[in-house]
Amino acid sequence: MSFVRGTWKVLVGIKDLLVLLLLLLFFVALWAALNARAPLSVPSGAALVLDLDGSVVEQATPGTAFTFFSGADTPPEIQVRDVIAALDSARTDSRIKLAVLDLDTFLGAGQANLQSIGAALRAFKAAGKPVYAYATAYTDDGYYLASQASQAWVNPLGGVLLSGPGGPNLYFKAALDKLDIDVEVFKVGTYKSAVEPFTRADASPEAEKVEQILVDTIWDSYAADVAAARKGANVDAFLANLPARVAASKGDFAATAQKAGLIDRIGNRAEFGRMIAKTVGEGSDGRPGSFNGIKLNRYRAATKTTGSGDAIGIVYVAGTIVDGEAPNGQAGGDTIAEQIDIALANPDIKALVVRIDSPGGSVLASEHIREALSEARGRGVPVVASFGPVAASGGYWVATAADEIVAQPSTITGSIGVFAIIPTFNRALKDLGVGTDGVKSTPYSGDPDVLRGLTPETRAILQASVEDIYRRFTGLVAGARKLPAARVDEIGQGRVWAGTTAKQIGLVDKLGGLDVAIAAAAKRASLPADTRTIDVEKAPPLLGQLLASALGVEEGDDAESTARDPFARAAALSRLRLFAAFGEAQAVARGPTIQAHCLSCSSLSAPRPVAVAAGTGWMAKLAGTLLGR
Repeated sequence: MSFVRGTWKVLVGIKDLLVLLLLLLFFVALWAALNARAPLSVPSGAALVLDLDGSVVEQATPGTAFTFFSGADTPPEIQVRDVIAALDSARTDSRIKLAVLDLDTFLGAGQANLQSIGAALRAFKAAGKPVYAYATAYTDDGYYLASQASQAWVNPLGGVLLSGPGGPNLYFKAALDKLDIDVEVFKVGTYKSAVEPFTRADASPEAEKVEQILVDTIWDSYAADVAAARKGANVDAFLANLPARVAASKGDFAATAQKAGLIDRIGNRAEFGRMIAKTVGEGSDGRPGSFNGIKLNRYRAATKTTGSGDAIGIVYVAGTIVDGEAPNGQAGGDTIAEQIDIALANPDIKALVVRIDSPGGSVLASEHIREALSEARGRGVPVVASFGPVAASGGYWVATAADEIVAQPSTITGSIGVFAIIPTFNRALKDLGVGTDGVKSTPYSGDPDVLRGLTPETRAILQASVEDIYRRFTGLVAGARKLPAARVDEIGQGRVWAGTTAKQIGLVDKLGGLDVAIAAAAKRASLPADTRTIDVEKAPPLLGQLLASALGVEEGDDAESTARDPFARAAALSRLRLFAAFGEAQAVARGPTIQAHCLSCSSLSAPRPVAVAAGTGWMAKLAGTLLGR
C-alpha cells in the first residue's frame, strides 16, 4: 500500500510539473508574440477620439483573468491622468487635427476631475484645434465636458437632463430594528454624519444644513463653469421652467436643449461622423460615419514616454483607506506606505505629490500613510498634496503630512471627525431562542460583547478613545495648517467643505489640478517646471496585461450595454449610486471599529460600482432584506 501511495505522489508531482511547464511556455510565447508586433502608430491628420466608456477615476481597479473570460458586466474605468496626458500630448502633435468627445456611454468622473479635464480641453482648443462632442443623451457629468467643446451634438431622440448634486441617501435604522440588530455608535463632531445611516431613519438637521450648503456650492461652480464655456448657456434658467420649455418644443427634448443654447447641432452618429470626416478624412472600415481617428488607449500607448533623470513621484491614495495590503483603486495603508518607501529609495525622485481621492476609512491606515510621507519630508523630500473629487476624513488626515495642499474648487474635503461603530446582536439572539452565558477572569473578559451588548464601562472606554483620536486629528491639522486648535475644532466637527470654501478657511493652500501640484513640488525641489513624473503604484498584474494585449481589450468594448436615452441614463446612474451606497455602508460596518470616514461624500464623487453585500454577515443580510434577495 505504501508503494502505491508513493507511486501516486510521484505521478501527481509529475503532472503538476508538466502543467507549470506548459503555463510557462504559454506565457513566454505570448510575451514574445506581443513584443514582436509592430509598434502602434498615430495616423496623420487624425482625430483623437476620447471614447469615455464607463467612469473616469483617479486609479483604475486592476482587471483579472476572470473578468476577461467570464464576460462579467463590470463598467470600464478610465484613469483621469490618461485623458489629460493624451490631450496635453495631442495639443502639440501635428498628426492630430481635432479631438472628439464620445460621451454616449460616459458614466461620470466627479466634478473636480471634470474641471481638470475641462482645463485640458480649453488648452487644446487654445492651440487652434477644435473639440467636438457627441452623445445620444447628456446627464450632468457628460454635459459638463460637452459644454467645453467647440461644438456639441445630440441625437434627435436624446436630450440634456441635468439634475445637479444631491438626492436621497440611505438610512437603515428601521430595517436594522426589523432584524433586531443594534448598532452602538461613538463619535466626535456635531456634523459627523457617517454614522447616521445606522442610527436614524433620516438626516439630522445639522447634517442636512451643511450638506445643503455643500451641494449649493458645488452646483454654483458647475453652472459658472458651463456659463464661462458656452456664452449664453444658463443651466439654472434652463431648469427653472423645464416642463414649459419641453411643452413648447412639443415634447422634443433635443430641440429643447438646442433652443436653450446648450446644444449646437442635432443629428445621428453617422451624420456626426461625416462632419468629422470632412476635416480628417474617412475611416478605413467603410462603416457609415467612420472617420480617420485614433482612440484614447491606443494614442496613449503610442505616445507614452519614460524618460530619465530627475523626477517627481506621484503616489495615489484612491478609494476607501483600509488596513494592510490592497490593490489599485483601494488605498491599503501598508501598500501605499511601501510605495512611498520605494519612491524614497529611487535617487531620481526629488519630490512627491500625493494624489488623494478618498472619503477616508481606517484611522490606523491613514496614520501609517501619513507617517511614511512625514518620513519623506524628514529626509528633505518636498511633499505636496493634490486633491481630486474627494479628500475627506482619513483622506485629509493623510494630507496633513504635506508641505502644501492643492484642491479643485469643487473638491469635497474636510470632514475632520472620528467615529466608532459596533453592532450588537442580543435582541436577535433572544428572538431566535439563543441564550448567552459565561464566566469572566476580569471585568472586561469578552468585551466588547457583541452577543449581550456593551457594558457602561466599555462604552466609556470607546468614547474616550474616539475623543482621543479626534484630539490627535485636530492637533495634526492645527500643526500642519498653522491654525489655533480652537479654530480647527470650529471648522472640524465632521463638517464637509467644498474646495473654494476650504481655501478661504485655511484647509487648502491653492486651487488647481494635479498640474498645479506638480509645479508646486518642482518649485520646492528647485526643479524645472517640465520635470518628468513617475507614477508610484502597483504595476497591473502581468497576466492581466498580457491578456488585455492579446485579446485586444479596449475602452468602449462594453458600450452597447449602457443605457443611452436621458431618463434611462439618469435611472442607471441612480442605481449605481444606490449600490455604491450599500457598498460604502458595508465597508464602514465591516471595517475597523474606529474610523475617519465620510459616508455621504461618495454620493458626490464619480459613480464607481462597489461589490454589494458579498458573502455573509449582518450587512449582507440587511442588503438582502432591502433588495428583496
